[in-house]
Amino acid sequence: MNCSIFVPSHITGFFEILDNDNPLKKGSRGAGVVMDKGVVTKTKIIDGNGVQIKINGKTDARNATITEKTIEIIKRDYNLDNKKIVITHDVDVPIGAGFGTSASFALGTSLGISKILDLPLTFNKAAQIAHLAEVEMKSGLGDVIGALSGGLVLRLKEGAPGIGVTDKLLLNQSEDLYVISKCFGEINTGDIIEDPVHKERINSTGRDLLFKLTSNPRPENLMKLSRKFAEKTMLMSSEVCEAVDILEEETIGASMAMLGNTAFAISKSPDTSIENAVVAKLNYNGLKFL
Repeated sequence: MNCSIFVPSHITGFFEILDNDNPLKKGSRGAGVVMDKGVVTKTKIIDGNGVQIKINGKTDARNATITEKTIEIIKRDYNLDNKKIVITHDVDVPIGAGFGTSASFALGTSLGISKILDLPLTFNKAAQIAHLAEVEMKSGLGDVIGALSGGLVLRLKEGAPGIGVTDKLLLNQSEDLYVISKCFGEINTGDIIEDPVHKERINSTGRDLLFKLTSNPRPENLMKLSRKFAEKTMLMSSEVCEAVDILEEETIGASMAMLGNTAFAISKSPDTSIENAVVAKLNYNGLKFL
């Protein structure tokens, strides 16, 4: 029994953290972009026991934890005895750098296992497992529902799929838009979203930006507000700031990927003077079964 799923990368431009005792209702409001590069997760279930996880063909214990957590959550409610779960993630974006790869791993795993085993779950209920894994691992608050939406996505209400509410900018899909990014390394998401000082600065800065974007729902405004957010939260490193300044001159607008040591931009052209940039088209439709 096999299943393959592509989950696109989701980059957040700005956000506000909303706590709740119910992890399905905990999350973030904000806005971001979904790109047509991301993670292909192949799930296979065979007779036996245990879990085998490979990321880009290798054992990667540190980055496999979100996949393990997703499987653990499924096992709380469903019997997976005498079943060996084999997961392979093929990733074409940097991991741990603001591209939402942990959400992609979790979604590919939760939906793949649910589909193969024909679990009594709707699409959103299966995706909620991925959100729970993200919240428990402190690896993300809005990437799961963002990746499902596609496009230039607005997270209007916090929470897991089926609970949170999204919208997206209305774009002319006959004209390609590109997401150009340059990664300088990782940031531990939990170190930021669980830190009281960072959290207060994020929320005080991000609280009004969604209203400002819905009042003028254009890509240029999304990037302008994202840049404002990155500067006021003081999360940008000097190298990211330098890359953002360069991309700002070449594109519709540029800012920092939240949360990663990464610069990103929306552009009408795939061309950039930034060396070794990741260039992708905007993904309009979210994940897909292959």
